[in-house]
Amino acid sequence: MSAVIGFMGLLGGFGAVSSASAEDWPDRRHLPIEPYQQVGKLSSSVGASDKIDWPKEIQAPDGAPNVLVVLMDDVGFGATESFGGAIPTPALDRIAKAGVRFNSFHTAAVCSPSRAALITGRNHHVASTGIIMEFSTPFPGYHSLVSRSVGTIGEILTDNGYGTSWFGKNHNVPDWQNSPAGPYNLWPTGLGFQYFYGFLGADAHQFRPAVYENITPIDPYLGHEDTYHFDADMADHAIRWMHTQKSVWPSKPFFAYYSPGTAHAPHHAPKEWVDKFKGKFDMGWDKLREATFERQKQLGIIPKDAVLNPTPEGYKRWADLTPEMQRVTAREMEVYAGALAHADYQVGRVLDAIEQMGEANNTLVIYIMGDNGSSAEDPSGIGMTSELATLGNGIQDRPEYMLENIDKFGTMWFQNHYSHGWAHAMNTPFQWDKKIASHLGGSRTGMAVSWPGHVKDPGSIRSQFTHITDIVPTILEATNIPAPETINGFKQVPMNGVSLLYALNDPNAKERHDTQYFEVIANQAIYHDGWIANTTPKRLPWQGRGESNPDPFNDYQWELYNLREDFTQSKNLAAENPQKLAEMRKLFASEAEKNKVFPLDDRYIERVDPQNRPQPNKGRTQFVYFDHTTRITESMAADMKNKSFSITADVSVPQGGGNGIIMTQGGWFGGNALMLLDGKLTYAYALSHYPEHKYRVQAPDKLAAGKHKIVLDFAYDGGGVGKGGVATLTVDGKKAAEGRIERTIPTRVSLDETLDIGEDSGTPIVQDYTVPFRFTGEIEKVVIDLKEAPAAVAALQEID
Repeated sequence: MSAVIGFMGLLGGFGAVSSASAEDWPDRRHLPIEPYQQVGKLSSSVGASDKIDWPKEIQAPDGAPNVLVVLMDDVGFGATESFGGAIPTPALDRIAKAGVRFNSFHTAAVCSPSRAALITGRNHHVASTGIIMEFSTPFPGYHSLVSRSVGTIGEILTDNGYGTSWFGKNHNVPDWQNSPAGPYNLWPTGLGFQYFYGFLGADAHQFRPAVYENITPIDPYLGHEDTYHFDADMADHAIRWMHTQKSVWPSKPFFAYYSPGTAHAPHHAPKEWVDKFKGKFDMGWDKLREATFERQKQLGIIPKDAVLNPTPEGYKRWADLTPEMQRVTAREMEVYAGALAHADYQVGRVLDAIEQMGEANNTLVIYIMGDNGSSAEDPSGIGMTSELATLGNGIQDRPEYMLENIDKFGTMWFQNHYSHGWAHAMNTPFQWDKKIASHLGGSRTGMAVSWPGHVKDPGSIRSQFTHITDIVPTILEATNIPAPETINGFKQVPMNGVSLLYALNDPNAKERHDTQYFEVIANQAIYHDGWIANTTPKRLPWQGRGESNPDPFNDYQWELYNLREDFTQSKNLAAENPQKLAEMRKLFASEAEKNKVFPLDDRYIERVDPQNRPQPNKGRTQFVYFDHTTRITESMAADMKNKSFSITADVSVPQGGGNGIIMTQGGWFGGNALMLLDGKLTYAYALSHYPEHKYRVQAPDKLAAGKHKIVLDFAYDGGGVGKGGVATLTVDGKKAAEGRIERTIPTRVSLDETLDIGEDSGTPIVQDYTVPFRFTGEIEKVVIDLKEAPAAVAALQEID
């Protein structure tokens, strides 16, 4: 019998083998691709049968390069020296000098949407990510559940024979699916990436990050707490992964998506990196902006006739600050610069590893310096010592506290973010900042691409309009892999981006991505053939809540610019060319309809209300947890805010006394913990990191050995959100201590820390213990009973 047959049942366990002919295998348009085997004569005995080859498993196309995609977080166009800024980034320079810089590259202007577009090649609404994950709503373009018809570059490359990985920030898992209990289908490993080492949320504490390895939570800082920084750890893991790939499969190309979260708050850096920039920003953001603008012209990053847009009204000016606050805010910028430079240094280590493996000449590197413009979300103009405290829970920084603790900026005890003045300087020369998708300050960032042997004029600049959706098509053209028609039987939505390889060797090539809409929080824009029409922002970047408009498309004011003649979007032509504006608005409406942008929604903070998303715990008033249950995210944990509650724990204390965490949620910047501290039953509460916001209720005596039923009962005052209450501790039915907590967390316990039983991950509630502070006895269970219905959600000013 001579035929191409299935292998199933002959050797067993391998599964079905392709019945395709040798001529049409592999068909890379339909994924996954099953192994292929040509079978000759088969008889009842091995001796009488033809010899056959092993089934052929899919391999990447011949000559397919390795691919490294680097995406930095919250870095504006004018931040780095490569693009005229003040922060040295040698790794970016290295790629720019070996390849080309794109000075008209665009993002979606905010985190999750840009990242969804990057990994899928589709517009962010097509990927159901019209807003950050925590603010999702049920509409098709905004619900955050990425369709299986919108496959990722991870799926495509894995199914085509690549080794694939994702390091660092994710922020693409739906808010209610990011606990260790899953589901995992929208985690990186569920999206086709073979390996993940990073964090899931908007930001991470760089010294105490909530890291996952694939789907397993780990605490990588334990054992070297004094020297740990996530960026260095992430680079170590990326290098180790690449080494393993090439050691085992030297001819198999790899794909690594490397995504630090550093330049997003909190800005954390090793002290020696911060100190490199001491005094470098004492001139202030206004003069820095002017100096950056001049350097950009000298470098040819912007045209000689480009205009520096004025700083919008409402922004703090450097001269408005006292000398003391100028010193504080200068330190904030030193920290930001140190953090970004340190992160870029780690990218350099990854590039070094690729070179040392002999793979540099066969590696396509795409380095995107910012998933959106820099973040001007500081409301005060003097920066923040804790993003969570200020934006989440309404705690206003005291200038004297900031000055007294200036050396804590950049350390684990601050969750700092710089002034909106610095952010705007980082977005030089454009109007506006992150979140303002209508203007280039929010959407345009720097990018460099290198591919040895494929760039004839290294070090040059490209000005064709390009967009973050172009990255996947670029990788597919470079690897000679077609965009799939189906993945796992699901017909794929066509990609919105186009490959930008055409521009690598022709600076004058006609741009191929000639139409692109933008929309975030109803900040709208449409680019077409050199023109851009856009709405005038209704809110400043730090204003999370405002009067909602029922018809943002028709009621917003629109502007018009000719970017071919006006690089920086500075000359509004709407009044003199109403016909062109009407044309562009019609095009926006058409693109919005095709890409699931409608209905427009200009609410921001209002969308954080849990009622907008699936509520697995809706109506649940009792939560039972067991020992070693950790990393329960806030959206999935018992909500103890703005209500009375009790925590009941059945524990066994060992002979000689016990210590450690029984239950904790959050950390240093906001949270609470029930524990044995120095053997004494203790309830600690933190409204914020400010010393006056730390509360403690503690029993006078150590808890005796043996079994005990411990109860913390919190009686909430009521009358609104963030009010106080009385905490009472009882042991075996007898009152052990009682104390008052004057103010409680109104809105958000944490952006990155979780609820843990039997230990504490991340940062401690108080500095009397160090994490993980594992309970030395045994915990049978911990029961949290919620005694009042949740109050209305307060105004959360920021998550992304």
